[in-house]
Amino acid sequence: MKIPDFSISAIPGIVFGDGMRRRLPELAKSFGHSVLLVTGAASFQRSPAWPELLVGLQQRGVTFEHMTVSGEPSPQLVDEAARRFRSAAIDVVIGIGGGSVLDAAKAIAGLLRVENSVMDFLEGVGPELPYQGPAVPFIAVPTTAGTGSEATKNAVLSQQGEGGFKKSFRHDTLVARYAVLDPELLSTCPAALVAADGMDAFTQLLESYVSTRANPFTDALAMSGIRAVRDSLVGWYRQEGDVAEHRANMAYAALLSGITLAQVGLGSVHGLAAPLGAFFPIPHGVVCGTLVAECTRANIHLLQTREPDSPALWRYAHVGKVLANDMKLDEQQGLDVLVQVLEDWTQQMGLARLGEYGMEAGDIAHVVENCRGSSMKTNPLVLTDDEVAAILQARL
Repeated sequence: MKIPDFSISAIPGIVFGDGMRRRLPELAKSFGHSVLLVTGAASFQRSPAWPELLVGLQQRGVTFEHMTVSGEPSPQLVDEAARRFRSAAIDVVIGIGGGSVLDAAKAIAGLLRVENSVMDFLEGVGPELPYQGPAVPFIAVPTTAGTGSEATKNAVLSQQGEGGFKKSFRHDTLVARYAVLDPELLSTCPAALVAADGMDAFTQLLESYVSTRANPFTDALAMSGIRAVRDSLVGWYRQEGDVAEHRANMAYAALLSGITLAQVGLGSVHGLAAPLGAFFPIPHGVVCGTLVAECTRANIHLLQTREPDSPALWRYAHVGKVLANDMKLDEQQGLDVLVQVLEDWTQQMGLARLGEYGMEAGDIAHVVENCRGSSMKTNPLVLTDDEVAAILQARL
């Protein structure tokens, strides 16, 4: 096999396993004496891990500031937090929570030693100034298994409503120094969150695997994650089998999805997720879960029609065979299985349709107009506006 040229950007130091949260105080101490803890609204603070963390910091002579994030972070939240804590001489930021918390913490770490508004650096918004840092070191501790933000260099910030946007503050220096993945922290995830986040992670793995920039390094990671999702997503959602093993598998899959998306990009599902999340109160994971089967079906059909020699067809078929755990299937059978499995997961786990969040047929054109971001550029083929509109119509 001839290995094509490729490059891999920075990834965090990875600390994975049950109980690994207990290493946070020593990791924090390695950066200095002052920590900013960024958590979700309440759930982590109600868990035994919160007092355990505070005692560990105190024992090592580390002081802390604390702020909470509820909902998807806005540029205003990041700017306000940076102003509030800039004088506190923070040595390291620790984000503990879901993707929104990690994105907020990552962006704040990038702004604590910089006087600019984060709006100056957002892609596709404002002046898009080059970010020169320095960023405060960041440690990411996910408590959900979905976005993979613990492994990426971008912090996604949102402004909802008419004229809203969902854009990234992106730079290599924002990559977490450590991603601490403790599957025990996922034990309180409700079923709806397991479903949405799990479908997000799978979508990121699938879109990375069929990306026009895919390479053998990311292929290996994506396929390992896809197998983990196959073995554990529905079982965790249903609380069947070895639930602790399912949690660990999904935490692992989400981590890999973050690594692969950061290296090779995504596709049409995430191209649509940005405007949908900006214009409607649709959680990101729900968007992925409700669109991934339809986008995959459309990509496969259009590739067969317009680009029948595309390597993406083989890749889609291979994923289908892996999900079926049957490598003897032919290519068409693999393609059929892939779409069928995704449809089954969407139905079994009750992923909501777009219309349930207020989207109507008259909104489709506005979403299509705003879906041509970076994710669409690595989709296996270029979709026309009418083809994108048809995908949205099918999931209203």
